[in-house]
Amino acid sequence: YYITNNLSLAAIMATIRTRKFITNRILSRRQMVVDVIHPGKANLSKEELKEKLATMYRTTADVIMPFGFRTDFGGGRSTGFALIYDNVDAMKKIEPNYRLARFLPKKDKTGGRRQRKELKNRKKKVSGKKKTELGSCKRNGKY
Repeated sequence: YYITNNLSLAAIMATIRTRKFITNRILSRRQMVVDVIHPGKANLSKEELKEKLATMYRTTADVIMPFGFRTDFGGGRSTGFALIYDNVDAMKKIEPNYRLARFLPKKDKTGGRRQRKELKNRKKKVSGKKKTELGSCKRNGKY
């Protein structure tokens, strides 16, 4: 046998199939198991999955939440779960924060590292409402 550098079209393409499709009106979402067949290729990124599912279900990629993907032994096939929410507000209300943090844009940290550490240690010394006041008020030009 011999190895060639040319990949067939089937090796480049990935097939996405959904099963166990449920419309969950209480949580205002559609939920399904997603099978991805990707022969000769590494896993699809979650961003690529979101785009392909968005075209399949005629929605935007920002309301789709893929997670829990596992590659079958030997590669070439992955299975996971996807949730398609009716709108972004419903997604933010229902989804756990750790999953939201994966897909929503990251917030920039305010102040330097040393400032954040000093604020944290000052907050340790007070209790209750004073902790929130410490972060908002300026003291000697510092935060």
